[in-house]
Amino acid sequence: MSRNFDLMQEMERCRPVEGNRSVQVVLHAANQEQNEIRYNSMSNDASLELVQRIFLSRTDGRPRLVVFVGIEHGNGCSGTAASVADSLAESARGRVCLVEANFRSPGLPALFGSTNHYGLTEALRENAPIRSIAKAVNNGRLWLLSSGSLAADSPNLLTSERLKSRFAELRAEFDFVIVDAPPLTPYSDAIALGQLSDGVVLVLEAESTRREAATAAVDNLRAAQVEILGAVLNKRTFPIPEKIYRRL
Repeated sequence: MSRNFDLMQEMERCRPVEGNRSVQVVLHAANQEQNEIRYNSMSNDASLELVQRIFLSRTDGRPRLVVFVGIEHGNGCSGTAASVADSLAESARGRVCLVEANFRSPGLPALFGSTNHYGLTEALRENAPIRSIAKAVNNGRLWLLSSGSLAADSPNLLTSERLKSRFAELRAEFDFVIVDAPPLTPYSDAIALGQLSDGVVLVLEAESTRREAATAAVDNLRAAQVEILGAVLNKRTFPIPEKIYRRL
């Protein structure tokens, strides 16, 4: 288990005090100090800081295709991925695509006022160019590849050989790709997605995500040799004690 994850566990054992709801982001990178930032919500500032830390300032190779995944349902993964993708499209040079690979509970089109009649499902079943399937959203700053039309067997597409070629096409067509994945508990879809990515960002919910589920998820990702780029801790209602903050 990584040092930053151990610290997150220790934070959960602290006695809660009244305070604003906040998002805390714990990031780590090889040969770099771990960092922690706090904001009252996943605001533009928080999203921009996350973009800077993960995508723009790393010295050990800039990730271009990153999977965002919650430990369990309801951890706020889709909203976090959408916010980060939008901020990345505003602040980075190049094209950004947000991919809805969460076939279990899709919802990204509603966040952008877009439609979901054609998307990743069709890309995995048909031969149309990926650029013709993705939709420009937010005044053309960002591209959205929604889940598309779903069927009972749609999740099986995430482990198909076709997915590899489509992800390679996404890398060729876009400078950055953010993938919204199904939760790690109880599904394994995100493992397959993570193996095709440059790493994953875990999304947890304070006072909701179970330690046992989070520990098992981290172990499974590591066993599959999927790099964990960082973790977003949503909805914390109390601050980190100073003695722990100094260790981050």
